[in-house]
Amino acid sequence: MFSRLHNFRDLGGYQGFEGRTVRWGRLYRSDALSKMDDGDWERFLELGVKTVIDLRYPFEIARRGRVREHDGLAYHNLSVEHRPYRQAELGPEVATGPFLAGKYAEVAQDGVVELRQALDVIVAAENSPVVFHCASGKDRTGLLAALVLTLLDVPDEAIVEDFALTELATTGLIADITALMGVPPTWPGYGRAPVDVMILFLAWAKEHHGSLRGYAEQRLGIDDAYVTRLRAGLLEP
Repeated sequence: MFSRLHNFRDLGGYQGFEGRTVRWGRLYRSDALSKMDDGDWERFLELGVKTVIDLRYPFEIARRGRVREHDGLAYHNLSVEHRPYRQAELGPEVATGPFLAGKYAEVAQDGVVELRQALDVIVAAENSPVVFHCASGKDRTGLLAALVLTLLDVPDEAIVEDFALTELATTGLIADITALMGVPPTWPGYGRAPVDVMILFLAWAKEHHGSLRGYAEQRLGIDDAYVTRLRAGLLEP
């Protein structure tokens, strides 16, 4: 669909609560929308997106830009990660699965305010299409995607499968960071999304909160009425 975006995809089609399907064309996840060229922008507008949630740090936006401004397009910068690190410059001794799962746990603990705000924006959008993204559309974006799909009662197996689809974008993500830095990333795990990352993160949520749904209830203040509203907007009747 896009020439400059490598990790843009629709979260529709998964089976959720009571066998109801997640609506197509309602919720998208992506890498940084600032990368779009004019052709990509035209295709983006055709999707009818009304809301963008940018999960990056303000300093990332200052360096690399944000989605183009457009009448009727609401923009929210909700920086869910609070402990910066330079992923591309890690050494080969860093194991991808445990390292990234640990980072996701950090974000889940540090970013409770922003994660709740992101969910609030999604709920408030009702039937209008929403895109949420970070830099690569993998880690911060992957965590929020897992959280939303969990609240829609999508099975863990499908959540892991959705996360791992980023593997199809790895080559493009590596090309982007190489062009940006002038040298290839030193970490073999850069741009990768092996299944064990999400499996380990979900295991962390289960150990500390009973489940990822339990985390949402205990740390984000999500109750049954809230989940019902979210499902009303994102699941087919």
